[in-house]
Amino acid sequence: MNQQRLKTQTDAGTGSPADENRIRWGKYIKPYLPFFILGPILMIVEVLGEVVMPRLLAFIIDYGVKNDITDMPAWLKGLYDLCHTSPEATNGPFVVAMAAGMILTALLMMIGGVGGAYFGVKASVNFAADLRADIYRRVQQFSFSNIDKFNTGSLVTRLTNDVTQLQNFVSTLLRMAFRAPGMLIGALVMVIAMDVEKGTRMSLVLAVAVPIMAVVVFLLIRLGFPRFTAVQTKVDGLNANVQENITNVRVVKSFVREDYEMKRFEATSADLKKTGMSAWKLMVLMSPLMTLCMNAASLSVLWFGGQNVMNGAMTTGDLTSFITYITQVLSSLMMVTMLFMQLSRAIASGRRIKEVMCEKPDITDADAAQPELTVQRGDVEFRHVTFRYYKDSEGKVLDDVSLSIKGGTTVGIIGSTGSGKSTLVSMIPRLYDTDEGEVLVDGVNVRDYSLYNLREGVGMVLQKNVLFSGTIEDNLRWGDEQADEATLRKAAESAQADGFITSFKNGYKSDLGQGGTNVSGGQKQRLCIARALLKKPKILILDDSTSAVDTATEARIREAFRGELKDTTKIIIAQRITSVMEADQIIVVNEGRITGVGTHEELLANNTEYKEIYDSQMEAATTAAPLSGKEATSLG
Repeated sequence: MNQQRLKTQTDAGTGSPADENRIRWGKYIKPYLPFFILGPILMIVEVLGEVVMPRLLAFIIDYGVKNDITDMPAWLKGLYDLCHTSPEATNGPFVVAMAAGMILTALLMMIGGVGGAYFGVKASVNFAADLRADIYRRVQQFSFSNIDKFNTGSLVTRLTNDVTQLQNFVSTLLRMAFRAPGMLIGALVMVIAMDVEKGTRMSLVLAVAVPIMAVVVFLLIRLGFPRFTAVQTKVDGLNANVQENITNVRVVKSFVREDYEMKRFEATSADLKKTGMSAWKLMVLMSPLMTLCMNAASLSVLWFGGQNVMNGAMTTGDLTSFITYITQVLSSLMMVTMLFMQLSRAIASGRRIKEVMCEKPDITDADAAQPELTVQRGDVEFRHVTFRYYKDSEGKVLDDVSLSIKGGTTVGIIGSTGSGKSTLVSMIPRLYDTDEGEVLVDGVNVRDYSLYNLREGVGMVLQKNVLFSGTIEDNLRWGDEQADEATLRKAAESAQADGFITSFKNGYKSDLGQGGTNVSGGQKQRLCIARALLKKPKILILDDSTSAVDTATEARIREAFRGELKDTTKIIIAQRITSVMEADQIIVVNEGRITGVGTHEELLANNTEYKEIYDSQMEAATTAAPLSGKEATSLG
């Protein structure tokens, strides 16, 4: 199960929708095609009812209430005669028959409307769920350099808000794509048919109103698209601000920067509000403009239609239905306007999603020459490795690094901050790829391994220790999902974590806060080491991962490594020389170059930089030594 999950995350060629620098949207429609078909069909049923209903009402007014059947259509005359069994009979039965028809039509409209909305929502929700899963899967495939192109807040927005915008558009589309045009066409047909039959030319009102509304729609969409794009970008900034603040809440409080963070958030929120208001003003403007056009058209129909009723060219029922149909035509145009406004937002969100989906992971195992190969001995070799974070910059993070590490040995790496130590070891599991040169594991270029097999053979405790919400047990099982309690305890004992874990009330079942906020820095480091040990890796990399642990505990961890990990290559990055001085080999790194390789004694004798670090740390340790009893008494 764990293997399958890791394979899914690292396999860049598993039917990705970004294979040809495009998203195959049909992929998210095909599994739910019945919903995508049934929704619009049921909406057509509702539209047909809306077209029929005004004529039934007109028949009641003209032939049921006025009792004037002079111009009654032949097909309706049969029903009228059926309801009037004698000349003395009233129009009650006919009105009841028409009312029953209206009730039946209303029931069919209800079934169509509710069913169309249900299937539309079901289709859109499933569409969004699958799309969101693919975006998340794509992000899991990204290398560090890919992730560097998007900030965290932006990725969160694209996975949530942008996908929601597409979901809302699909839902609206399925409910309105057929309903609005169907109502528009049906109402227009009825208006024109009535106009031709009566010879009133009242449809000319639409000839004026529709082009005006179309121009308004075009202008609103053209102005709205860039504004909605800007809104999504501002949401990115707000999410990034919140995420950064919550993640670093301890730093904020320790520096008493709550007021500063509040002002920063308020500024970001105000910027989003300003941009959002700019976009939504168009939406607010749309409603009164559309309503103005609809009311103007209705007044025109009433004016001209009233005159036609007065001179006998139209009946009262005809005028009523004509007004209803005109309203339906204009309402359908308003629906189309709303649909296009949502389309502009959906296009903006779709482009942002496409940027993520079509971002090509620059580290894949697609070209792996020996994908079945696994790490066996743990030998590591760097051959003339050069690397830049920014490929167009002249400065090199690693510059022509050559190095050989024998499997099963303990290697220490030391150097000043920013010298390239972490970047160097990140090349081994291919968290980054070299710009020049090559990295070999067991004599094989790391590019020839599958990412899964390579990373399964490498355990890495990163410089920034990360724990996840859940129990201690859940976090440890990241190393081995099938590990039993005895195995978990043994790994924790080796990492010197079992003592404090068992001191908790619930032991290994104790719940960790998000990011492990309810354990100390040293405890967090030891949990991360235990998690890495459970992988039983052939290469174990500790990137300054005991910096928050006291020297006595660190010594016990190193002793446990010597006993438990005899055949594992152990690479320890440290700031303290005491952490690496017992290593089989110590590597000194400075400004992306290796300036010394040897044992502690050899480097003290031959490497000036190492000796300076040693002397400064020993001097600091001597200065900070505990006061004698006499000195303490005199001060106390």
